[in-house]
Amino acid sequence: MIYIHIPFCRQKCSYCNFHFSTSLNFKDEMISAMKAEIRLRKDELQNKNLKSLYFGGGTPSILSADEISSMIDEVLKYFSFDRDIEVTLEANPDDLDKNFLQQLAKSPVNRLSIGTQSFFDEDLRLMNRAHNASEAEGSIKRAQDFGFENLSIDLIYGSPTSNLEIWKENLNKTIALEVPHISSYALTVEPKTALENWIAKGKIASPREEEQNREFYYLSDFLKDNGFEHYEVSNFAKPGFYSRHNSSYWKYKEYLGIGPSAHSYNGFDVRSWNVANNQQYIKKLDGGILAKEEEILSQNDQFNEMIMIGLRTIWGVDIESLNSKFSEQTLEHFRREIQSKIEEGILITENNHLKIPEKHWFMADGIASDLFLV
Repeated sequence: MIYIHIPFCRQKCSYCNFHFSTSLNFKDEMISAMKAEIRLRKDELQNKNLKSLYFGGGTPSILSADEISSMIDEVLKYFSFDRDIEVTLEANPDDLDKNFLQQLAKSPVNRLSIGTQSFFDEDLRLMNRAHNASEAEGSIKRAQDFGFENLSIDLIYGSPTSNLEIWKENLNKTIALEVPHISSYALTVEPKTALENWIAKGKIASPREEEQNREFYYLSDFLKDNGFEHYEVSNFAKPGFYSRHNSSYWKYKEYLGIGPSAHSYNGFDVRSWNVANNQQYIKKLDGGILAKEEEILSQNDQFNEMIMIGLRTIWGVDIESLNSKFSEQTLEHFRREIQSKIEEGILITENNHLKIPEKHWFMADGIASDLFLV
């Protein structure tokens, strides 16, 4: 699978620390550089038949439908598409007007991931989103009108401007709109963001973990009652609508990341990442040089990643895979560390897979980190 990072946004959200630029001055040069990277790295994926192509960012919908199609055409020069490939475009509601959707519907894009975040204006203002509540709802309906049935929306809970009742209304609206996939995250305070600055200056209250905990479990129960499957800590889907792309990440499949700051993984022991600087990225690729670094993952790194990723999903960690992959010393550590947690009911084994019971999923990352090798 291939991930393409589009490093442009119209404005900076208050909570975001991803790599992007709000200047589009070098958009054409960036697209050319990303096409050059695809060409230079075409042999890094063993499987040339793609099951997933994902445009993330940043804001991929800031590109025109023609620009998106030209990127897809470049991929198709070197790769083939699986018969039922999933081609996802992350999009902001304010970009999904009639003309854009009409053109996009003619392209291979068949899944939209819409950055809704909330259906309430007060939440959206705090997040400094470019859209309002009306656009949030309207964009989903328009996408459906143009034949996009495979839709995902992002929702953020635990905001200082929200509460459980507002959260319930957000979820009721989502169900009414018949969206089949939801990615939902607690509002987190990332370093060097406007949100961190506002909290430090006392302008807004810090998110409260107990409130986020309550809203997370309401989210899980409510969506399951409405036919969704909770298949990863932050992801919910109707049957048949799991994100094929993200599920591949969680199952340790190889992937190629294109664009500044994008990461790649060979499915085993090599991870690489591109420079998180637009000008450096463009300049190096203009000279035919890949603007990336790589590392060989140690046995400890590989073990920790398998634990962290697996315990966030319904599939859990494949114990048989661990037994075949790691040394007896590592396995002794693993068996020793999980024993007390199994006795406490924090971890369970099921069909030779180690899992966290869903009632403890809100603390999944902390539980996983207790098992890490250092």
